[in-house]
Amino acid sequence: MRTPSPMLAVRRAVVFVLLVIVAACSSTGGVSPAASPAADGAAAGGTPVVVSDAWIQPPLGRGGVGGAYFTMTGGSAADALLRAATPSAGAVEIHETMAQGSGMMGMRPVERIDVGAGATVRLEPGGYHLMLLDMPEVPAEGSTVELTLTFEHAGAVTVPAVVRPG
Repeated sequence: MRTPSPMLAVRRAVVFVLLVIVAACSSTGGVSPAASPAADGAAAGGTPVVVSDAWIQPPLGRGGVGGAYFTMTGGSAADALLRAATPSAGAVEIHETMAQGSGMMGMRPVERIDVGAGATVRLEPGGYHLMLLDMPEVPAEGSTVELTLTFEHAGAVTVPAVVRPG
C-alpha cells in the first residue's frame, strides 16, 4: 500500500479548513435581545448607530472559526463599521459573502461596512458577518461574548453577543 504524499495531506487539510469556514459563514441564525447605541465617540448633538440582536455561532472546536452577527441601525448621520475585536478570539475580520463566477459562494474580507443615516444593515449568515478567528475556547451555548465594534464617527462600543448554534 502506498503512503499519500505530504502535498496531498496539505491539500486535504486546506479543504477541511475552508469547509469549516464556509459552514460558519453560511448557517442560519437566531437573535439576541441586546441593543446598544454606539455612543462612546458619537458626534455632538447627533444620534449614534444602534447595534442590536448580537449573537455568535461558536467554532466547531478549540482554535476554530466562529461567526458574529448583529443589526446596525444608522443614527442621524452616516457612519461605518471599521473594525471589531473580542477577547474570545485571536483575531476578528469583517467579511462579505458573495457569489463567485463558478456559481459557488465565497467570502472576502472588507475594510468597512457603511451605515447610512437611518438605514438598517444586518450582519447575517450568507451576507456581511464577522469572522472570529482562532477561538481558544468554545463558549457555552447561552453564554455571552463581548464584541467591541469601532465606528468611523461613533467610536468604540462594546456589545454582548449571545452564543447560539447555527
